[in-house]
Amino acid sequence: MPSTFYRWSLPIIAAVCMQLIYLIATHRELPHWLVLDGKWMQVVHTFFSIFLDALPFMLLGITMSTIVENFIPESFIRKMTPRHPLGGILFACLLGILFPLCECGMIPFVRRLMRKGMPVYIAVILILVGPVLNPVSFAATYMAFDTEPLMAYARMGLTFLVALVVGLLMTRFVTYNPVRNTLRMNAADPCEEGCSHPGHDHSHTSGRPMIMLSHAYSELLEMSKYLMFGALVTAFIQTFIPKASLASFGQDSLVSHMFMIVFAYLLSLCSTTDAFVAASFSDTFSLGALLGFLVFGPMIDIKSTFMLLSVFKARFVLQLAMIVTIVVLAGSHLFEMILWP
Repeated sequence: MPSTFYRWSLPIIAAVCMQLIYLIATHRELPHWLVLDGKWMQVVHTFFSIFLDALPFMLLGITMSTIVENFIPESFIRKMTPRHPLGGILFACLLGILFPLCECGMIPFVRRLMRKGMPVYIAVILILVGPVLNPVSFAATYMAFDTEPLMAYARMGLTFLVALVVGLLMTRFVTYNPVRNTLRMNAADPCEEGCSHPGHDHSHTSGRPMIMLSHAYSELLEMSKYLMFGALVTAFIQTFIPKASLASFGQDSLVSHMFMIVFAYLLSLCSTTDAFVAASFSDTFSLGALLGFLVFGPMIDIKSTFMLLSVFKARFVLQLAMIVTIVVLAGSHLFEMILWP
């Protein structure tokens, strides 16, 4: 049943979008089966807002992963990857700065890098820190907290602390392979060098565009189903959980920090827009709690959880979420005591 849902969900949504575009272009009214009232209309609106906001970043990540697949050899990835864990952590942070992708684009990009030989711990760090460390997120945070510019630097610092802790723990304690079997099987891509399949011509550049389109299409179908399901769950949560009672959670320090972490997970905002949402709560929550919101949300949220499950085993995703939660919770308290006593 889930596979059938995933297989048909993307064509159905595409058909609905085309129908809406046609009705808008011809100035016609919506058919009765598309007319929704009240909260259900808000669910549909929120779903499409989340999905369409994340789709360009996911497509950008898929494009980059396709380029990696077809133009970057495995030997280059292995040569560029540091062998020492601290060097690998710094290397992942540097890649996060260079590639301005949110988690929707970073995960398909990193999937391809792992298939090319990137160590798992570096890939995980890149998925976590990439959406936060990039210059776009830094600029958005700096602008949103123009009266408190330290927030932008604190966000980068706490993100690096999470990368350091996760990287060291993975290299020390993760003794099993956390990658799903499907990803390992796909590593032996039949369209790699040496392919003898009829019609797969790797010796001529004329066949390369079709190979790239095939890889991009396969990646799009694989990742979009998780994005859609995560966006749908997020839409229901944003619609049916009242926001008027949030002020009551901002009084206690520990409760406010924990609440903002959970709130970031449920809202599933993009890392380039969450700073403005966080700034709107500056009169209710402490700056430390808002810092936890800004760091945790881009790393672990609903839609990224489903996308992570397409790459890693459920056991590892749960362990990763617990580690990130503990580090962000402790780190946000520490930064609050140091920067905003």
